[in-house]
Amino acid sequence: MKACQDLLNQDGHIRNVIQVQSSSQRMNNRLRLKISINTVCWLTLQAYAFRGHDETRKSRNQGNFLELLKLLASYNDEIAKVVLENAPQNCKVKKSIREEIGDSKFCIVVDEARDESKKEQMALVLRFVDKVGLIQERFFDVAHVKDTTSLTLKEAIYDILSRHNLDVSNISGQGYDGASNMRGECNGLQSLFMKDCPYAYYVHCFAHRLLLALVTSSREVKLVHKFVEKLIFIVNVVCSSTKRHDELQAAQLEEIAYLLNIDEIVTGKGANQAGTLKRAGYTRWGITLRFYF
Repeated sequence: MKACQDLLNQDGHIRNVIQVQSSSQRMNNRLRLKISINTVCWLTLQAYAFRGHDETRKSRNQGNFLELLKLLASYNDEIAKVVLENAPQNCKVKKSIREEIGDSKFCIVVDEARDESKKEQMALVLRFVDKVGLIQERFFDVAHVKDTTSLTLKEAIYDILSRHNLDVSNISGQGYDGASNMRGECNGLQSLFMKDCPYAYYVHCFAHRLLLALVTSSREVKLVHKFVEKLIFIVNVVCSSTKRHDELQAAQLEEIAYLLNIDEIVTGKGANQAGTLKRAGYTRWGITLRFYF
């Protein structure tokens, strides 16, 4: 009799239990994603940096993104249950990537650039074949480096890989730009890795190749040459004076008001905001453009 009652107790059926857990997990995932997206949108709108100089657990300031998540979680228990330390293990991105790679071969794609605080930052991307045979590229880490010499970059890469138990001997390819410190056959980064990983062949980054091809071809087009030349001049003139900067914004506001009156542009949240001119960044891309033009 008791067995029949248990069979009739559909609420405790394993199928229903799984459905309830799956529904709850979906809600938590959606809330976690919503909070992350809203945080990213707010930081982007305010033009704030995402990362901090020290994002470890012991840090007193982990950067704008994590600190904003902490603030939101402190005011809402539902958010606190699904973000930061309470996030499930599959939301720990680096650990998930590490498990996805396993002990298989992988390639590294490295580039460095100077950030707004004039510090060199090295970005590391891992390229590998997943368990179903698809090629995946995963952004893995950003590390501050004191300089861009090949030996410094190599030590930084080794440190990142060793901290996540990725065997350096499994590297089967390298992708960098065409700078001498990266592609140099004697003391370049690719040659240093080749000494430890003989089959980690170097490939010149196709994005950098495309940039160089576009810059080289643009040199022969006089209209493009004159446009960039005048653009750099305008940026230098406007940005060197606060008065001219204010005049530019005032003129932009008048233009927006005029276009709104004739229904040439639409209104909306975050649309038609007054901006300013941006000087070319201190990255190799910007330097390349200034050099060629």
